[in-house]
Amino acid sequence: MCRFVFYLGTPIALGSLLTEPANSLIHQSFHSHERDEPLNGDGFGVAWYVPGHEEPARFRSVTPAWSNQNLRDIARVTSSGCVLAHVRAATRSLQVSEANCHPFRRGRYAFMHNGDFGGFDALRRPLLAALSDEGFAGIGGTTDSEHFFAVLGDELARAAPREPAAMAAAFRRAVDRMLELRARHAPSEHIYLNAVLADGRSAVACRFTTDDPANADSLYRHCGRRYACEEGVCRMVHARGRGEAAIVSSEPLSEDGGWEAVPVNHLVLLEGSEVTAVEPVVA
Repeated sequence: MCRFVFYLGTPIALGSLLTEPANSLIHQSFHSHERDEPLNGDGFGVAWYVPGHEEPARFRSVTPAWSNQNLRDIARVTSSGCVLAHVRAATRSLQVSEANCHPFRRGRYAFMHNGDFGGFDALRRPLLAALSDEGFAGIGGTTDSEHFFAVLGDELARAAPREPAAMAAAFRRAVDRMLELRARHAPSEHIYLNAVLADGRSAVACRFTTDDPANADSLYRHCGRRYACEEGVCRMVHARGRGEAAIVSSEPLSEDGGWEAVPVNHLVLLEGSEVTAVEPVVA
């Protein structure tokens, strides 16, 4: 499996997520706390939104995050109010390539996934057959994650309003399609779907599995007035009223209070750096 972190709020340096916290994403790439295997060294990726540009910027590499100096340099000088960052542990011996590194993009949307679609070899052909031409053409790698994003992208094309509720509805339809494929072609396999979908202003985060909930991958959220890294200490400054920072992460980045586990089989809807709803994935 993989590890990821998502931020939405007042612009911060990428290093506040990737390098500075005690359990930063780069730290999780070689010593994650909540995986049996602590290494996530099969590449990494970061996507971030910049004012005036709808499509996010992105930097991906097949090198381990812990040894990539370019990543550290970019993280030191780049700031954004919407960031998706991911370190990869390839599943099912899938190819380690830049095309298979998260996050993935489609227009204004960015997506990353920690988990596995069991029986993907049996699901792949019928999944591809049901895609739109745009969805089919947009797949550049071989991961189950990117194929699911293609399904999700087709559902997002039906979601005209640019708001979390419409994104969440599209996410649910995409999950329903995957559940139907699983029931037909791989009924004994399980889906593990921790993911974030963002468009720069809003986001939907998911923690879902068809397995025993005790086997769900870890996922946390944290909200506050602002997130700050000062003199080597990172913490969320808690809000009184409207918050200006929200984080969704595979593991808590820091030891400050306020990190909450996302309930298994639920979606977290975020808009303008605030959690607007926590809802079941499947009705």
